[in-house]
Amino acid sequence: MAEAKAKGGGGAGAGQKKKKEAGFAFKFRNVMDEPTKRGPGDRPRMLVKYEEKVRPALSKEFGYANTMQIPRLRKITLNIGLGEALRVPKLLEQAFEALGNISGQRPVVTRARKSIATFKLREGQKIGCMVTLRGPRMWEFFDRFISVALPRTRDFRGISRKGFDGRGNYTMGIKELLIFPEVDIDKLEKVPGMNICIHTSARSDDEGRALLTHLGVPFRAA
Repeated sequence: MAEAKAKGGGGAGAGQKKKKEAGFAFKFRNVMDEPTKRGPGDRPRMLVKYEEKVRPALSKEFGYANTMQIPRLRKITLNIGLGEALRVPKLLEQAFEALGNISGQRPVVTRARKSIATFKLREGQKIGCMVTLRGPRMWEFFDRFISVALPRTRDFRGISRKGFDGRGNYTMGIKELLIFPEVDIDKLEKVPGMNICIHTSARSDDEGRALLTHLGVPFRAA
């Protein structure tokens, strides 16, 4: 009995997988207070604009035979990379909190996939954080980004038209997170930048550019 117990034992924790690390212990107000169910009047403003104005405009411009062919936003990925966090770990914690406040969703800590001796980087070290937004949160962030954040950029003259990847997805970089009103500069020792990737269902860059233009993205003339 004792031998069998030793083989199959190990206590209540035996055989259980180690719980995946969730990041840092912040409770983001936008996440905690969000209602579990949304009513008809809670639909994001940008989503209503897409359905009522953008979709008919795109259908007329490209002559789609099927409404399912009309491009739409699929997801938006926000990513902050912090190489300095290897030397000053609290910078990553500050960026984690800032990204959570901007997106209204708990970020995920990103880790190095492989070791690089030149940069004194070991596999598994924390080097940044990211968030993937879908559904209502995606539309709400996109609205705030276009309407509030971008106009706060210093000497803003529009964003580049060259950030497309050939399949209708657009990527751009933000030099400073301070363009977002949700960021408290007093809580940051160093202001990080951020990469924003807007994933669409467009089949070409022209369709993706037309979608974002109709949604209000201020591209530079050329």
